[in-house]
Amino acid sequence: MLWFQGNSMQLAKYCFQLFLRNLSASKTALPVLTLFTKDPCPLCDDAKEVLEPYKNRFILQEVDITLPENSVWYERYKFDIPVFHLNGQFLMMHRVNISKLEKQLQKLEQQGAGAE
Repeated sequence: MLWFQGNSMQLAKYCFQLFLRNLSASKTALPVLTLFTKDPCPLCDDAKEVLEPYKNRFILQEVDITLPENSVWYERYKFDIPVFHLNGQFLMMHRVNISKLEKQLQKLEQQGAGAE
């Protein structure tokens, strides 16, 4: 009985790890919207509020351009934040352009639907 309990616990852990791995894999299928920002950045805060209704359609990744490892981005965007990239490609700067974002998200979603 003790052997069975030990193995069932291992099996449960393994199944849970598989579940988490599949869950994270499905999340990575979402496009990545990168926000180049710094602290403080009131325009960035405003932009994040505007993006709130769309948050289930992308993964928001914030890059603090003031960190030493982001010096390349600092030199490029220090006077232009907030700046947004979608899946590594420049999308917009200064303010959120909803129509541009919507158009690009739809394009990516259609491409994703065609791949299934």
